[in-house]
Amino acid sequence: MKKRVLILSTSPRQGGNSDALAASFAEGARSAGHTVSHCSLRDKSLHFCLGCLSCQETPGCVLQDDMAEILSQMPTADVLVFATPIYFYEMSGQMKTLLDRTNPLFSGEYAFRAVYLLAAAAEAAPQAVDGALHGLEGWLACFPKATLQGVVCGCGVTGAGEIQDSPALSQARAMGAAL
Repeated sequence: MKKRVLILSTSPRQGGNSDALAASFAEGARSAGHTVSHCSLRDKSLHFCLGCLSCQETPGCVLQDDMAEILSQMPTADVLVFATPIYFYEMSGQMKTLLDRTNPLFSGEYAFRAVYLLAAAAEAAPQAVDGALHGLEGWLACFPKATLQGVVCGCGVTGAGEIQDSPALSQARAMGAAL
């Protein structure tokens, strides 16, 4: 069955290693016949959540920024893929801001059932992604119809493009193809 895949890239660095993971996942998903949309936060303006909970009483968020566009895409995607660099053993601040701003989705319907995490870390140990994974699992707890289906960590890569020799790229491609 053809799926709608939304990849949310949260790296502020163009051509970064987590972007390469996202591109590989997308390549695999497209090769399997799925429709892939890509949203990079690098070019977006996202404000921090105010915690006002207005979004639970009115449609959308009171903040006027690019999050409205992102929120319009997320509920109709069958698959969500979050790509992030790991900073200080945690997801990027951009990804955390994105997750916080999805509160308007909490009380509504959503199609996504499968969620994936793609991460690139300077630390070589695979545990480098554990903080980001824990944060994403907390977010997923608020969306009980969705489950984490896979994680790829391109570990031990720092400079942009260093991931090109990593097996993580083929893992991400295979994961996308296996949807």
